[in-house]
Amino acid sequence: MGEARELMDRATAAIMAKDDAAVAACYAPDVVATTPDQGTLHGIEQLKDYMRELADAFPDMSYELSRGMEDGKYAIDEGYVVGTNTGPLALPDGRRLPATGKKLRMRSMDVATVESGLITKHDFYFDQMEMIEQLGLMHALTTSG
Repeated sequence: MGEARELMDRATAAIMAKDDAAVAACYAPDVVATTPDQGTLHGIEQLKDYMRELADAFPDMSYELSRGMEDGKYAIDEGYVVGTNTGPLALPDGRRLPATGKKLRMRSMDVATVESGLITKHDFYFDQMEMIEQLGLMHALTTSG
């Protein structure tokens, strides 16, 4: 196992454990992360805030790894984010949707770039429509202002 794979595994474990210090130890202070729902995040504090919002919305969140790959400085994970929506869900416009109580099992893929022993770029990929459908939020998103 190479450095990129080891760091991705450590980062995923830290995120799922909601351990801010362990998350920060895996990422460069000026990390750039891209997300389908919140756009581009700049720096470790924005990344930790994003992860905290997800943890608040899905306190029992876990990750089921289907396939982990590594190629030099890149680590790639394919799997499922699993959890129950028991907390408010933050939207990009600042609104918060109330918890649905519904379970989520959403396909995801992550690509991390490692340089000088830290993750410098992390791209998160998931289908927002899959999430909205599983949580039964289509009506709330199309009728709320």
